[in-house]
Amino acid sequence: MVRNRDNTQSPWSRSVSDVLEQLDVSKDEGLTEEEVKRRRERFGPNELHEVEQRRWLEVLVNQFTSVIVLLLAVAAVAAFVMGDVIEGTAVLAVLVINGAIGFVTEMRAIRSMESLQEMTEIETRVRRAGDDREIPAEDLVPGDIVILDAGDIVPADLRVVDPSRLQVDESALTGESVPVGKTSEPLDGEVPLAERENMLYKGTYLTRGTAEAVVVATGPDTELGQISASLQETGEKKTPLQEKLDDLGQKLVPLLLVVAVIVLVSGWLRGQDLFLMVETAIALAVATVPEGLPIVATLVLARGMWRMADRNALISNLASVETLGSTTVICTDKTGTLTENKMTVAAYELANGSVEVTGTGLDTDGTFQHGGQELDEPQDPAMQEALKVGVLCNNASVTEDGGDTNVTGDPMEVALLIAGMKGGLDRNALLESLPEAREVSFDPAVKMMATYHDSDGRFSVAVKGAPEEVIDSSSRVLTGEDSRELSATEKDE
Repeated sequence: MVRNRDNTQSPWSRSVSDVLEQLDVSKDEGLTEEEVKRRRERFGPNELHEVEQRRWLEVLVNQFTSVIVLLLAVAAVAAFVMGDVIEGTAVLAVLVINGAIGFVTEMRAIRSMESLQEMTEIETRVRRAGDDREIPAEDLVPGDIVILDAGDIVPADLRVVDPSRLQVDESALTGESVPVGKTSEPLDGEVPLAERENMLYKGTYLTRGTAEAVVVATGPDTELGQISASLQETGEKKTPLQEKLDDLGQKLVPLLLVVAVIVLVSGWLRGQDLFLMVETAIALAVATVPEGLPIVATLVLARGMWRMADRNALISNLASVETLGSTTVICTDKTGTLTENKMTVAAYELANGSVEVTGTGLDTDGTFQHGGQELDEPQDPAMQEALKVGVLCNNASVTEDGGDTNVTGDPMEVALLIAGMKGGLDRNALLESLPEAREVSFDPAVKMMATYHDSDGRFSVAVKGAPEEVIDSSSRVLTGEDSRELSATEKDE
C-alpha cells in the first residue's frame, strides 16, 4: 500500500479551527463510519511497520554460519572418513551443543519480544458520529477526535484541541524526563519537536489532566514511525567478536592446508605409505581446529543475555550482547531515556540552613543531615512542614510490597512522597487527619499546584510549584518554631 501523509503540514503552527477544517471533521461529532473506511483505505492501519521476525529455521541455520563452525563441520566429516569415530563424534557433539544453546536462547528472546508486543496493544476512546466509544488504537485514522485521561498512552500523533491541566511524559521520544505542560494555542514558526506544546506524540503518555485532540498522523507517518523506519533501514553488521572469529577461521584454512601438504609430501618423500600420510595430514588438520572455541563464545554470550533478561532487558540476537558489551562511549544530547527516569530529593533549602537527604531512587530508607547531625527523622519544624506540604500537594502513589516499591505518577511527585516516607510521613494517614477538600491542578500559566485540606473547621493549603512563583506569592517565612515577614530582599536572594 502506498501511504500518503495528510495535507496538515506543521499542525502546531495552525489554529485548532484551521486544523479541524483541513481534516474536515467536527470536534463535537467526529468522523462518520463511511469516512473512517475511506481514510483507512488511504492511510492504512495505525501501526508501525514491523520487522519480519526470523523463522526458527533461519535462527537454527544462523548458528552454523561462522567460518570456525564450518571448519569444525569439515573436521568432523574428515574424522568419520578416516574411521576416527570418537574424534568425529566429539566434534559433532560440540557443534550440536553450540547450536542448541544459541538456538534455544535466541528463540526464547524472540518469543518474549512477541509477547511484549501483544501486551502493548491498547484501546483508545474516540468520538465518531457524535458518540464516544472504545476502539483498538490501530483503527484510528487522521481526523479522529480522541479523548484522553491521565495515565492514557497517546495512540497517534495528535493536535491538542481542548486541554485541561494537561501534562505529558515525553521521555520516550525526546529524552526529557520531566513531564511537560500542554496547551491548544498555535505556535509561531518552525518549532523543535520537544517544544511543541500543542502536540501529543504516539508512544508518550499523560501524567495529569485530560484532553480532546485530533489525529494528524498515524502509523509510519507519526514521529515514532519515522524513527522506527530509519532504524529498520540500518543494515546488520557483524560484531567485533564475529569478525575476529571469522578472521581466525580464514587464517586457519590456508595454514591447515599448508601444514597438511608439508606433512604429506615430506612423509611420502621419506618413503612412507601414501595413504598413511594422507590420514596423518588430515588428522593433524582436524587436531589443529579449536573445537572448544565456538561453544565457549556461545556460552559467554548466552550468559550475558540471561543476565540482561533478569533485569527485564530483551535482546533478540545473541551476538548483540557482545556489541553492547564492547560499547565504551554513548553520545546523546538528552539523558532521560538513558536513566531510570527516577528523581530523588537530595536537599531542602530552608531559612535556617540546608538539609541533605540520603538515599537514591525508590529507596525509602534515608536520613536527614542538618546542623552537623544525622537523624532518621527531622526534628526541625520547618523541615517537617516542608515534608508535609510535599506529601499533601501530590497525586502520585508509592506502595511497598514484599521489598518491592511500586510507584505511579509524576517522577517529581514520587520523589516528594519517598522523601516524606523517609521522614516518617504516610500520605494515607496524613489525609485521614487532614482530608483533602479541593485540588487546584498544576496550571502552566501560574506554574503552581495547590490542595485544600480540612483542619478543624479551617482550611490548610499546601502549595508547590516553580520556586520563583511560590516565593513571589509568599508573605512570610518559617524559621524553626516561628515565622516572620519575608522581605523583598530575601525574596530576591
